[in-house]
This record gives sequence, structure tokens and C-alpha cells, in this order.
Amino acid sequence: MAEPEIVFTPHADEALVRLVNDGVDLHNIAATGLAEWCPANFFLKGLRGDWLGGVTGVIWGGFLHVRYLWVTESARGKGQGRRLLQAAEDYARERGCSGATLETFSFQAPDFYQRQGYRVVGRIDGFPPGHTKFFLRKDLV
Repeated sequence: MAEPEIVFTPHADEALVRLVNDGVDLHNIAATGLAEWCPANFFLKGLRGDWLGGVTGVIWGGFLHVRYLWVTESARGKGQGRRLLQAAEDYARERGCSGATLETFSFQAPDFYQRQGYRVVGRIDGFPPGHTKFFLRKDLV
């Protein structure tokens, strides 16, 4: 009996990616009984209507998971990243979350997140070579 074919698809269409993501989500819901899930996305809009950055995340299992936070170079150093993160955390609190998690690299913003009250709970040194990947957590209660 032949086995199913493994196909390398570096630019998979949205439906194929959704197949895998939904499969994991449905498994997680079945395993935990926790079905409430919602996005937590906030964006920074400039005075001229231009987009200056944002934070994307998801709320599930009583936690906010911050996927990405980015602010354009012209808006950095002015508290905008802090404002975006605070908006996502406030939204998570309103939805009953007790904590938040995120990942960042040593060349990104670990110090920024620690100043916002996050603490390192794990790390992988040498990923990528010469750098470190950090896993952080913050209590929201």
C-alpha cells in the first residue's frame, strides 16, 4: 500500500494553511474544553491616515499571546509600542485573561518587554546563530 505524498509548498494558499491551523485549534479545543478564542489586533494610524505599526495576537485559554508587535522607524522611541501593547493587554483583561505570553529575539526587543513587566521564562541560545530566542510571560491580574 502506497503512502500519501509529502509535498513541499513554500507559498501555500490560505485555504491549505487554514486546514492545518484549524486542525490544531480543533484538537486543542477538544483536549481542553476551552472553545472561546478571539483575535487581539490593534494598529497605529498616523494623523494623515498612514499605518505606523501594530500588535497582533490571539486570546485563548485565559491568556493573550502576542504574535507580533512592530512600529515603523519614524514612530519608535515615542511610547507607541508601549501604547499598542497596553491596548492588547487591556483588551485581554476585559476578556478575563490572567496572563500574556510572547516570543522575541535578542536582536529585537527583550529589554522593551521586560520594562513592560514581562519576565523571561525560557530561552534558546544560538537561535539564530549568535543570538538568543526568548519566551516571556506577564501576569495580567
